[in-house]
Amino acid sequence: MNAAAFILRLFGWKVEVTVPDVPKSIICVAPHTSNWDFILGELAYTSVGRKAGFLMKDTWFFWPLGCLLRAIGGIAVPRRRKSSGSLTDFIVNKFNSSQRMTLAITPEGTRSRTSQWHTGFLHIAAEARVPIELGVLDFGSKRIMINRTFVPTGDVEADMRAIKDFYAPFKGKYPEKFTAE
Repeated sequence: MNAAAFILRLFGWKVEVTVPDVPKSIICVAPHTSNWDFILGELAYTSVGRKAGFLMKDTWFFWPLGCLLRAIGGIAVPRRRKSSGSLTDFIVNKFNSSQRMTLAITPEGTRSRTSQWHTGFLHIAAEARVPIELGVLDFGSKRIMINRTFVPTGDVEADMRAIKDFYAPFKGKYPEKFTAE
C-alpha cells in the first residue's frame, strides 16, 4: 500500500477506480463543494498509481505554491480571458500534442451552489476525441469512485442532463452547495 492509499484508509475513505487506464481522458469530478475535494481526488488517483492534471484558477499560482501546482499537473486558468484564444482550444491542442494526458475537470467550476455547469469539458472531449470518466467524491459514503466512462453524443444539452442525473444521488462535503438540477 502506498502513502496516498494509507492516508485515505486512515481517514475511512474507500477508492474504487474500475475504468481502464487509457492514454488520454477527461475526468469529470463532482460534487465539488470544498477545497478538500482537490486533496482527496489527488490522493485517490495517486493511490491507484495514476496521475492526472487539473485546471485551477490562476490566482492560486503564486510563488511558491504555483511551482508545486504546476509540478503536480496544474494548469492555470485566467480569470479574465485574453485574446490568445479560448481555454477549450488550448486544452484540445494540449491533448492533440500529448502522447498521454488525463485531465480532471470540475464542471461546476465553483465550490458554491450552481445549476449552471460549464460545458467546456464536453466540447474538449468531443474535439480531442477523448472519453470522459465520471469521478465521484461522495462524502455521504466516504467513497471516491471512477467507475463509468461517458462518450459525448454531440448533443451538449442531453449529455449534460445525463451527467447531472448520474451525479444527483451523491453528497459533497457541504451538501447544500451541490445541485444537479
